[in-house]
Amino acid sequence: MSDACGCSDEKIGTEESEEEEAVSFWQVSEVRAAAASGVLLLAAWIVSLAGGPQILILPLEITALLVAAWTFVPSTLRRLFTGRIGVGTLMTIAAAGAVALGQVEEAAMLAFLYAISEGLEEYSLAKTRRGLRALLDLVPAEATILRDGAEVTVSPSTLTPGDRMVVRPGERLATDGRIIIGRTSLDTSALTGESVPVEAGPGAEVYAGSINGTGPLEVEVTSTAENNSLARIVQIVEAEQSRKGPGQRLADSIASKLVPGILIVAVLIIIFGFIVGEPLLWFERALVVLVAASPCALAISVPVTVVASVGAASRMGVLIKGGGALETLGKIRTIALDKTGTLTRNKPAVIDVATTGSVSRDYVLVLAAGLESRSEHPLARAILAAAPNRAEITDVDTVPGAGLVGRLDGRRVRLGRPGWIDAGALAADVQRMQQAGATAVLIEDDGQVIGAIAVRDELRPETRQVIDRLNASGYTTVMLTGDNLITATALANAAGITEVHADLRPEDKAEIIRTLKARQPTAMVGDGVNDAPALATADTGIAMGAMGTDVAIETADIALMGEDLNHLPQVLDHARRTRNIMLQNVGLSLLLITVLIPLALFGTLGLAAVVLIHELAEIVVIANGVRAGRLSRTTAPRAAQTAPALEPAA
Repeated sequence: MSDACGCSDEKIGTEESEEEEAVSFWQVSEVRAAAASGVLLLAAWIVSLAGGPQILILPLEITALLVAAWTFVPSTLRRLFTGRIGVGTLMTIAAAGAVALGQVEEAAMLAFLYAISEGLEEYSLAKTRRGLRALLDLVPAEATILRDGAEVTVSPSTLTPGDRMVVRPGERLATDGRIIIGRTSLDTSALTGESVPVEAGPGAEVYAGSINGTGPLEVEVTSTAENNSLARIVQIVEAEQSRKGPGQRLADSIASKLVPGILIVAVLIIIFGFIVGEPLLWFERALVVLVAASPCALAISVPVTVVASVGAASRMGVLIKGGGALETLGKIRTIALDKTGTLTRNKPAVIDVATTGSVSRDYVLVLAAGLESRSEHPLARAILAAAPNRAEITDVDTVPGAGLVGRLDGRRVRLGRPGWIDAGALAADVQRMQQAGATAVLIEDDGQVIGAIAVRDELRPETRQVIDRLNASGYTTVMLTGDNLITATALANAAGITEVHADLRPEDKAEIIRTLKARQPTAMVGDGVNDAPALATADTGIAMGAMGTDVAIETADIALMGEDLNHLPQVLDHARRTRNIMLQNVGLSLLLITVLIPLALFGTLGLAAVVLIHELAEIVVIANGVRAGRLSRTTAPRAAQTAPALEPAA
């Protein structure tokens, strides 16, 4: 846990701990310790109710105390030696004081509650570390390079700048480089999140993890495996996550200021006892003050609210990783959203077909589908889905970076990008399609252009209403995308977003998030590996879709498990309400301590009364925290809206 807690994180930086390898909640040692302590306390309580002897009850309580205290006392003591104190320090002293006054059960309960929060923190951290490793799996196990004119297979870790790497169609790039020979379409979705491949030729920069689509390449290596695009993503995520934690948890922040004052008061009470000649009386009162100031209610105020709130969120399809994420989400004022897969479906579709002369729309689609029938290109899938049938085209060949060529009844037919095929009379239609954010392809029959097809990754049906709702609630919405500015601007306008940042790589997104954070608390919503640095950099990272990239989900603080973007404003409202309940509980806990300390100091309340009041306060805090488990069902979505379709050509 954080420094403010007075607990240690030294094991994180020294070796692979067992929590780092944990694959389930129960494999976290702190969770197992808390469970064992709880069982022992329950057993002691049952024996007590049954009228059992104290000689049997006391060992159970002592063992429960020792088991739970193991999760935080050793690390608290280590931090004390370095001058750092926090909730863990006060917990340790309060437990020791309770034991000194003969209240072993109270001390054990205190330690048990705190051990639970320790376990939850360690489990969340272990899951995040495991997910981060998956980023590097995008690098292939082997790379092919040219040495003395011959192809040699080597490990990517041995690549150095200047090596010539051979990349065949379908292979991933092992590291960053620059194309020397060849033209192709690259699937860069792992880095940019964009479903439409990027055309690349000699001189173009290419990046680790990209998939070569259509043509063989010779690539000059420009970066080592330790410093390529994917490695930098990992470095950004690790650096940003290491900064998160201290200050994220409200109880810790308050306790870091509260604990020193309480300790000073206890010492002054003991000194006063020696001055007035009654050291034993005032020593006992000092211990009662420590127990009165013990943060039992404060310690459980946030965890119980978190458990209730997280459970409620899971019922509406949202995974929230702990109290830190909830607290921070409740303060968010800026929402940055990735375009592809978050605001859009990540399923490009044909949205318009323009034709020349008497050529029909269906004929253009049939001809295009015939050429694309064996292609796995996302544009091909969109055309095939829109076409009623497919023409029987033979001798189909790919022209890397340009398009397709084939023969139909002896005539030469082509499909490709504007520029490779002259748009002719369709130039205005192509321009209109591109300005609307679509990718345009032209179809040519026997040397004559006959049609243009517009393909666009459409907004989700609920996107407009969600953005309108966020804007109306006072949030600032921002689009971040690796797509080009024309496409991004067109879709942002349709979604109701006015601030757009386009042509971004992962590190660019992270840098923009830092700028936004300087203005207001910022959340990032994304769905892919390319979003991991931005998700980690943001105050709160929100991953879209349970079937998305594991790294995005593991790196994020919150995951929207379904594909419905309506969950975003719902969870924001839920987090605000939860944070209000947290503040109420923390305020009540602090008020309790403020009232009990003077009463204990002047002997008005003895230890038994202080313990009883603490227990009653804990019941109130728990009851209030449970309210966070109630979901509001009043946010019925308005009629779905989608991006306006392009006007069909005459």
